[in-house]
Amino acid sequence: MAGIFWSLLGIMAGAFIAIQAPINSELSKGLGLPVAAAAFSFLSGAIVLGIVSVAVTRLQGVSLDWRAPAPWMFVGGGLLGAAYVTSATILTPRLGAAALMAFLVAGQLLAGMLIDRVGFLGVAVREITMGRAAGAVLLLAGALMIRLF
Repeated sequence: MAGIFWSLLGIMAGAFIAIQAPINSELSKGLGLPVAAAAFSFLSGAIVLGIVSVAVTRLQGVSLDWRAPAPWMFVGGGLLGAAYVTSATILTPRLGAAALMAFLVAGQLLAGMLIDRVGFLGVAVREITMGRAAGAVLLLAGALMIRLF
């Protein structure tokens, strides 16, 4: 049962990404600058997550260990997220939401396969098998079909 819950949560998060892209694209049109739209998207998300983090730490009676993570981790994920949100904001009106999501998923899969292969940051190592490679090729073909047709 828990597996179904986590799978559905993953699908929901993917849907949020698809919905976020046209929202930020419209915000970009209104503001006149994609980077500004991405910045306000991040700012609003940071405020909400800050409030949630404070509430959760108080409810659970825990404190954050600011010294544990490597310093680059405090900005690494944010920089990658900013690049993603800005790219999606720029690409949505040019590619369409469906094609953009297809290319994003293809990029995520390819990066995920590489991350699994090298065990990046402690991720369990998984070989790139023929089945996985075939799946990636099919996903790329599907992304191209969505874009071209």
